[in-house]
Amino acid sequence: MIGFLLRRVVQAIIVILGVSLVVFFLARLVPGGEARAVLQTKASPALIARFDRQNGLDLPLWDQLYHYIKGLVWPIWKPNLGYSYKFNQGVTSIIAQRLPRTLLLVGLSTIISLIIAIPLGIVQVVRRNTVTDYALTGLTFIFYAMPAFLLGTLLIVYFSLDHHVFPVDAPTGSAWEIITDPRAFVLPMVTLCALTIASFSRYMRSSMMDALAQDYIRTARAKGAGSQRVLYGHALRNALIPILTLLGLSLPAIVSGALIVENVFNYPGMGLLTVQAAQNVDIPLVLGTTLVVTIATVIGSLLADILYAVADPRIRFGSA
Repeated sequence: MIGFLLRRVVQAIIVILGVSLVVFFLARLVPGGEARAVLQTKASPALIARFDRQNGLDLPLWDQLYHYIKGLVWPIWKPNLGYSYKFNQGVTSIIAQRLPRTLLLVGLSTIISLIIAIPLGIVQVVRRNTVTDYALTGLTFIFYAMPAFLLGTLLIVYFSLDHHVFPVDAPTGSAWEIITDPRAFVLPMVTLCALTIASFSRYMRSSMMDALAQDYIRTARAKGAGSQRVLYGHALRNALIPILTLLGLSLPAIVSGALIVENVFNYPGMGLLTVQAAQNVDIPLVLGTTLVVTIATVIGSLLADILYAVADPRIRFGSA
């Protein structure tokens, strides 16, 4: 198992390094360079040359790459992602303020979605080809196909503008202050949960159906095992294995959904920050948020691989 984990960690590091290089070269491909994006109408040749000299952009490309990689890896607890001239603050500091809020939104919504989606998928299997199965299938298809901004807008109109049950805007304090203000946190959470539940419950239903069609299920039934024991004792554990993989692979979709949800509800997380950076043509901040979200996605996939290996004893770690 140690060899398996080491291979997965090395693969994750290679992917993160590759993405870091892509981010570095994208910053150098911006038309007019970072200086023109920051200075805009004031970008005279003299000011551009001064800006490049102050930020090391006049150095040879490989020297810039060396300082960029060095800033990312040391100090490891506070990497240097550049400086945002629009916020007049380091990119690392800005992300450190916003990232916990997005982690709170994505983390809680994912946990709640799994708690609801897994039993929902089981109910659909137990009552398959009945009115309950058809109704739940139709409902999940609706939410699966519905854009996040549309669902969020409908919730705001109904619960905030028409009935004044919840505030329109999400809380703007720290992650802890957001938890202590649950009313303002409900609508963003419900929006993201509804979309995630629809996806996970469909996969859970399919996974359970596949598990129940396996030979070991027929063997268990032939030995006299009851339906409850077959369902929960034999089929459920094996049906959960693909869900673990799906969880890691779905992380980019969940994060992108959070980006839209944060903008709909003005939630001060990484999604809203990314859009603000793009609107302000804040190149270091856009690339910094892109890199952080990519790293989070790679880590999520790595954790999914590890959980998959732990949950499935049939995996031979020496050849995985």
